[in-house]
Amino acid sequence: MLDHFRMFADYNRWANRLLYAAAADLTEAELRESRGAFFGSLLATLNHILVADRVWMKRFTQEGDAPKALDAVLHDDLAGLTAARQAEDARIIAWIDTLSDERLGTKFTYTPLTNPTVITQKLGPALGHFFNHQTHHRGQAHATLTALGRPSLTLDLVYFLRADGSQWA
Repeated sequence: MLDHFRMFADYNRWANRLLYAAAADLTEAELRESRGAFFGSLLATLNHILVADRVWMKRFTQEGDAPKALDAVLHDDLAGLTAARQAEDARIIAWIDTLSDERLGTKFTYTPLTNPTVITQKLGPALGHFFNHQTHHRGQAHATLTALGRPSLTLDLVYFLRADGSQWA
């Protein structure tokens, strides 16, 4: 199971690189234009993904900054957001590499931002949610790009496995 999460961490970095490269081709106005995604604009959606990653990583590791709101704007510019995303992706990969299969079965406790009730659950299923959440919102970011008339991105896991992720295939 641990290799499964290592693959997802590597895939996450790969997909984010493609998405951010496409975002770099947008104008400032396009980055900020609301196109119906849950968080509105592409810039806001990319900020949310980073926010959620930091919240979960704080829960998992007890280290780092955790924003207090899911719609927090961590970086109002794409360059700053890109650098922060790259650093967070590296942090995720490094942390996953410290885990063991046994650790995935252990429980941890946290309090959600949206419902301050203490939750205790196993690490493995929470990691599944963590990576699924990123994919979900990258899908919204992709839809925003295509709504802005940009070419469709190929972000499917199988394409990652055929290219940069061949060691996982």
